[in-house]
Amino acid sequence: MLMRQEIEEREMDSLAPYAAKSRASHNRTYAEEEHPFRTAFQRDRDRVIHSSAFRRLEYKTQVFVNHEGDHYRTRLTHTMEVAQIARIIARALGLNEDLVEAVALAHDLGHTPFGHAGEDILRLLMQQYGGFEHNLHTLRVVDLLERRYPQFPGLNLTWEVRESIVKHTTRHDHPVAAEFLPRLQPLLEAQVVEVSDSIAYDSHDLDDGLYGGLLLEEELLEMELWKEAAAKVTQTYGDLDSRQRRIQTVRFIINWEVTDLVENSAALLEKNKIASLEEVRQSPEILVTFSPDVQRKKDEIETFLLEHLYKHYRVTRMAQKAKRFIQELFQEYVRNPAQLPPPYEQRIKEDGPQRVACDYIAGMTDRFALDEYKKLFDPYERV
Repeated sequence: MLMRQEIEEREMDSLAPYAAKSRASHNRTYAEEEHPFRTAFQRDRDRVIHSSAFRRLEYKTQVFVNHEGDHYRTRLTHTMEVAQIARIIARALGLNEDLVEAVALAHDLGHTPFGHAGEDILRLLMQQYGGFEHNLHTLRVVDLLERRYPQFPGLNLTWEVRESIVKHTTRHDHPVAAEFLPRLQPLLEAQVVEVSDSIAYDSHDLDDGLYGGLLLEEELLEMELWKEAAAKVTQTYGDLDSRQRRIQTVRFIINWEVTDLVENSAALLEKNKIASLEEVRQSPEILVTFSPDVQRKKDEIETFLLEHLYKHYRVTRMAQKAKRFIQELFQEYVRNPAQLPPPYEQRIKEDGPQRVACDYIAGMTDRFALDEYKKLFDPYERV
């Protein structure tokens, strides 16, 4: 049997000196005995996978609402793609794959139903009650809202995973981030997840947009990286049908971005003579990043997606409906908290009706939110 101590020894021998090591973890908020054959970060990954919030990602919107079809990405499939990309990058850079996977699998647990539209309206509704930001809400999910263990609230994850969740695009000067050394750079493992998230959503939004007919291949040829990838696909495979051409072009883009990221990040680590975790923390710049040329091409893709996909009338129409659903649910729960399930209603004295209503709504899947809306506002709907 391979025991935990042996795995930790292998990490010390095989990982880069600037990688986070399981043995050096800052441990958990609530003390627990170590597991005999799983490291601290492996346990974090497993706790995330078995959480209710993780399972609900299957029915939460990425861009397309769940009922629009079975072939579009959801928050769950997006999360799995992020974890896969992040592990490849971590392995190439000699980083801790278990930590990277735990952070990647957890990074979207705080997302609302209906994608960014849901977050936008909850942020507006909560602006006078402490605000709402999905990364900070992810921390609230893993620290408090998940109730799986009798010894403590939440999942009791390690400090490193919790810090990486907070620093995943969250403002480092936010009061909640004070616990996590706000003036220091994130772990390299957290930086890997951040950029893997970006690679995943750019590529699969292009893929889903083409599949759904919201984007046209002719339009995409205006972008330099897509044009280069499409030319490489034709050079490699000749004429393909539109489906295969789309899939292979997206695959080439992901491969180019990952390759560039690994090569550029390795060069930055060498150039800055990074030889320890402390030097990562004190670095004046993010160290896991694209070359300027690929970053420019990637920025072009994101600008294109903003204008042509995220502002497409079909996406905008669903977003406005989603905001209305969530706003009316929120107002109804605050007005009459007795309609909340007992575990939520019991927290009102401590957290206030607005925060409790926000917690409840943020945890909903798309279809559950629609069902709740019908039950509360459709006079012909059975309760």
